[in-house]
Amino acid sequence: MTTAHATAHHKIMPRKVKFDLTETPLHWIPNDPFATHLINGIHMLLPAGEFWFCRVYNKALPLITDPQLREDVTGFIRQEAIHARVHEGGQRYLQAHNLDTTDYVARADLVFGKLLSDAPLGLPALQVRAIEKHWLVLRVGIIAAIEHFTGMLGQWCMDNKTWDKADPVMADLFRWHLAEEVEHRNVAFDLFQHLCKTQLGFYVSRQALMTVIFPLFIYFLADGFRSIAIQDSSDAAVRRMARRSIPRLLLELERVGRRTENVPTFGFLVAGTLRWLSPRFHPESEGNTEQALAYLARSPAAQAAATLH
Repeated sequence: MTTAHATAHHKIMPRKVKFDLTETPLHWIPNDPFATHLINGIHMLLPAGEFWFCRVYNKALPLITDPQLREDVTGFIRQEAIHARVHEGGQRYLQAHNLDTTDYVARADLVFGKLLSDAPLGLPALQVRAIEKHWLVLRVGIIAAIEHFTGMLGQWCMDNKTWDKADPVMADLFRWHLAEEVEHRNVAFDLFQHLCKTQLGFYVSRQALMTVIFPLFIYFLADGFRSIAIQDSSDAAVRRMARRSIPRLLLELERVGRRTENVPTFGFLVAGTLRWLSPRFHPESEGNTEQALAYLARSPAAQAAATLH
């Protein structure tokens, strides 16, 4: 099935950025350990996830019949590989602050490296030709659902002003990454649509996948926060918070997001998920490409990368 959404094309190019986090404090958002640890947890999740994106999309490339989409997917792969390597540096930053990332990273590797590998659910007996393409398209759909959140959070980040007071290097790292998420926000959705046989099948499939991906997304956010916060020897209050249930952490997310704007609220995430339900939904309406490119034009890391070309 071809994609129905036509937009002005923007060529997706990787930026070979580097970030020196050696002087970045553990609480890089001042006076907000909750927001800091919630966001820092992303460093532990993304390398496994984004390298998995690349593996899946490399397998999908031969199935793409639209030359423009193939070019976009290739650009997406190159950007995501750099994202993954940068967040591996984020893991080293956490380890330098005496935070053990081993268990959480192992859980992420289990999900992306085994359960979602070419062997469905990590079972070699299921790796048969009869379902090979179906399993690939399903995984492409999972990426589309995940990318809905990264694009949505990317636009939130582009609109955010409170990070202006945060550590400039870490703030630039996340802003650069999330600006690129806005830049390539259409690709995963368009690829999934392209590989689905019918519009109805595409719609039903993406709704079914979101019913699984949304709670898992929330779980991994909360789990990342808890695994870091429980180790924070400098703040007893955030260690106590790390022992809270996920519903209580979501209430805290709503409270902190409303009060400080250092993180998006839970309501923001729910509202974005509800927009996905519309048959007319397309991620083009979820972000502002020009705004993202404007940030990338002034990002210290992206500017430094541009001088190397």
